[in-house]
Amino acid sequence: MQLEYTLMHGAGNRIVVIDERSSGREPPGSEQLALLADAHTGVGFDQLMWLTTPRDAAARARYRVFNADGSEVEQCGNGVRCVAWLLSDAAEDEDIALEGPAGAVTSRVLGPNRVSVDMGAPVFEPDSIPFVAESAAICHELTVNGETLDVSVVSMGNPHCVLTVEDVNTADVAALGPAIELHERFPVRTNVGFMAVPDRGHVELRVHERGVGETLACGTGACAAVVAARRRGLVDDDVVVSLPGGELMVSWRGRDTDPVWLTGQAEILSEGTIDI
Repeated sequence: MQLEYTLMHGAGNRIVVIDERSSGREPPGSEQLALLADAHTGVGFDQLMWLTTPRDAAARARYRVFNADGSEVEQCGNGVRCVAWLLSDAAEDEDIALEGPAGAVTSRVLGPNRVSVDMGAPVFEPDSIPFVAESAAICHELTVNGETLDVSVVSMGNPHCVLTVEDVNTADVAALGPAIELHERFPVRTNVGFMAVPDRGHVELRVHERGVGETLACGTGACAAVVAARRRGLVDDDVVVSLPGGELMVSWRGRDTDPVWLTGQAEILSEGTIDI
């Protein structure tokens, strides 16, 4: 199969976009996608956004999301921003309607390479995340590698577990990330955020992504971290999230029904064709 692709990034999160709206082709299997994700055998990406024809005529495209291990997942905030920028006319204040696995998604181009996306309201009910617990709570105790941790668990269209740490630079992401991702209380695995809160308008974050490992940025992870911090009373409504690959802005008014808005840069790195 020959694929035309666009390689993009959002705050360092490597996103490949493949536009098959005209062909209607289905994506290749997970093994082929994993080869495509490896920079030694393919393009190299954290997530792949596969575009097809939308069901709603008002939407520009329908997208599916695949992680670097070839698994299909529910959402990718930076990927949505990259798709919106790619399909836009590069005009300020342009709304781009998209369809994701969970339904309609609203994106807004704010200016050159800067895109904001409505990520929907956070979900805290354990069965909907999914997470094994008797009831929703601001913090849950999770035993990992013999240590009991206080964690926040939330879905931003995909599952997230957020830990508060003193210093993200010394956080044991390499050991705790995979252990929490595969913890038995997360039936479909989870993304894991390691968060420090230096002040009420700023969060520092590293993210171990499900099916990928640690990445330079994670849009839904940034949203989950701010939601967790906001529920603990640590931050205000608008928060700058500093990740290894750059900065994102997350806005959430704090009520369970309020949407979370994710804003940041989206840039094209290269375009090409590859046979897989």
